[in-house]
Amino acid sequence: MYLIDISRNGQPSYDARVNQSLDNYFVNDLKLPGHGFMFYVNQPSVIIGRNQNVWAEVDIDYLHEHNIQLVRRTSGGGAVYHDMGNFIFENILTDNADDFGDYGHFAEPILRALRKLGMDVQMKTNSSDLILDGKKWSGMTMFKSGSGLAAGGTIMYDLNIENAKQVLTEDRLESQKGQGVRSKRSPIVNLKDYLPTGMTMADFHEYLLKELFSVKSLDEIETYHMTAADWQKIDERLAETYGTDAWNYGHNPVTMTMRTRNWQLASWGMNWTVEDGKLVHLKFNPFFKVVGDLKTIEMSLIGKRLSSWTINRAVKKAKLKNIDNNILIEFMGNLLK
Repeated sequence: MYLIDISRNGQPSYDARVNQSLDNYFVNDLKLPGHGFMFYVNQPSVIIGRNQNVWAEVDIDYLHEHNIQLVRRTSGGGAVYHDMGNFIFENILTDNADDFGDYGHFAEPILRALRKLGMDVQMKTNSSDLILDGKKWSGMTMFKSGSGLAAGGTIMYDLNIENAKQVLTEDRLESQKGQGVRSKRSPIVNLKDYLPTGMTMADFHEYLLKELFSVKSLDEIETYHMTAADWQKIDERLAETYGTDAWNYGHNPVTMTMRTRNWQLASWGMNWTVEDGKLVHLKFNPFFKVVGDLKTIEMSLIGKRLSSWTINRAVKKAKLKNIDNNILIEFMGNLLK
């Protein structure tokens, strides 16, 4: 594993719109071999999922009054608040997506490092959240592109919890329209009060990196330093898409519905859009690793008028190993009629 240094001209990057676009660049463009790891901090910002409705998730007035950035991820997931008291970690793999969907795999090194400090940290059952005393201190997300993936989450050291509560206050009228994937609000907690006395954020940062890379000194960590050519490409992407209000505010789905169901394995989510009687968008969101090809189901049904026969046929083509076909067919059939 190697560390990705995202500083520019010797200065760390705190711009959330810049930082949130980097995973896409490393997975889809640069494609460095091996296992990359990013560890950074964002200025005050709200990060929303690719298919979320800004107006249903965020108090826009509060956001502007407090100079909080709004940033849309290229991956899914819910809305979260970041600031300078919050770390973000991301695993970047360009040639091995075998662990896509397995949040526990990417969470375990972080959990192990914190347990060595005496903290009883866990992954919440049927969720991608990491918790302490029943409260969330990290929310994870990931995306897959070809043979590559990016997977990571937050680490709340001393987050401004009041800001988070205020800016993530939903608009109930907008929520009722059913547009966009809805966030699940959870009580949150900072790790600062649970860490050894006197451990500053800088100390915590150094400790985590040493543990994750199994080194005694940060100088021992193999590091990729972003180049001028890298930053030129990032600037182009920002100007074209990720830095624009059209992407961050306006990229909302028209009519998307989401439902979840708890199965024996874990929670299962599905969001979809129907226009003129045809399915034009379908995305599964399982919180466990599925053995089989869910993409086959999605691609088989998009563009079609749905029936029990088409759903049954699409599910069977996916050759799912750890999901009961009949349960999935019933779940989809009830929702997509």
